Amino acid sequence: MNRYLTLAMSMLAGAALGAAVVEGLHAQAKPPIYQITEIDVSATNVDAYSKDYAPKAQALIKANGGRPIAGSQNVTALEGDAPKRRVAISVWDSMEKLQAYRNTAEFKELRATAGDKLAKFRSFTVEGMQ
Repeated sequence: MNRYLTLAMSMLAGAALGAAVVEGLHAQAKPPIYQITEIDVSATNVDAYSKDYAPKAQALIKANGGRPIAGSQNVTALEGDAPKRRVAISVWDSMEKLQAYRNTAEFKELRATAGDKLAKFRSFTVEGMQ
């Protein structure tokens, strides 16, 4: 009888511990961060932007943990005026990862040597929902 009581108590303790761990993991999960960037490329810089900046920027985003999910110059307005620019959207696991990417020497160099010469950027973030 003592064996069965010990086994039952062990199973109950294991289930309680498992539930606590799962609840803790759910509490730690953060919603993703979406970075939205409006990119104003002048008509004379479109080819250079498409060849010299955009592919390098996308590769750098991926290398730093971001995931480009949308990018287009075809933006459709649902309410109000649509931006007259290109729009790019990437998703990040956290604001800290996005900030770390933006603080890398590679990002700063690419922006200084190509990006800022070819376009004007307006970038902001939106926190996703869990």
